Amino acid sequence: MKPQVLMIVTSNARMGNADKPTGLWAEELAVPYYALIDAGVDITLASPAGGPAPVDPGSLKPRGENDPVVERLLADEQLQARMAVTRKASNLDGAQFDAVFFPGGHGTMWDLPNDVGVTRAVERAFAAGKLIASVCHGASGLVSAKRPDGQSIVKDLRVNAFTDAEEVAVGLDKVVPFMLETRLRDLGGRFEGAANWQPFAIRDGQLVTGQNPQSSALVAQALLEALPVAAKV
Repeated sequence: MKPQVLMIVTSNARMGNADKPTGLWAEELAVPYYALIDAGVDITLASPAGGPAPVDPGSLKPRGENDPVVERLLADEQLQARMAVTRKASNLDGAQFDAVFFPGGHGTMWDLPNDVGVTRAVERAFAAGKLIASVCHGASGLVSAKRPDGQSIVKDLRVNAFTDAEEVAVGLDKVVPFMLETRLRDLGGRFEGAANWQPFAIRDGQLVTGQNPQSSALVAQALLEALPVAAKV
């Protein structure tokens, strides 16, 4: 049986009250998606609201000018159709999947932490011993989830995400509802990060977390190594 991964993306296309478009970051979806699919993993796409998954326009260049994996996404009619009709996270049981994966994009910061369905999917997956993975701002999907003992799922675990320094560097530290690195630290996570824009990922137990778009491949590789053997055939 193929490994099953629940990939949860943002439904949010605006940065709060700021007049800035956002959404998921194309590279952070495309790189892990194709790494997993090409390795024989089945992926279910979901989002807090269900339906269309917005892509941050800042993560796309004109056709023919993107990295090859993003060009593959743009030309993939099947994936485009799937992104238009994502499942609603609250209708899915995270424990029924081998892993829950969160691609990033600034849009995640406004809807993933506050969505009951997302939090429940993570909590059920974690309690069932399944893997939880994220890239960049996708770690915002972890901040509300608790272990069965009531502690944050990141407490005492090595964890990584878009750093506070990177948020300042892109000029959005006053726009996002909270600083993700700081929140993960406040929750008891043992945050480790690299220099701005450097590929970096950590696996600690059930958690696999990566820092930025450049870390997407590292997270996918670490997740594949941790998934059932069928994913490596």
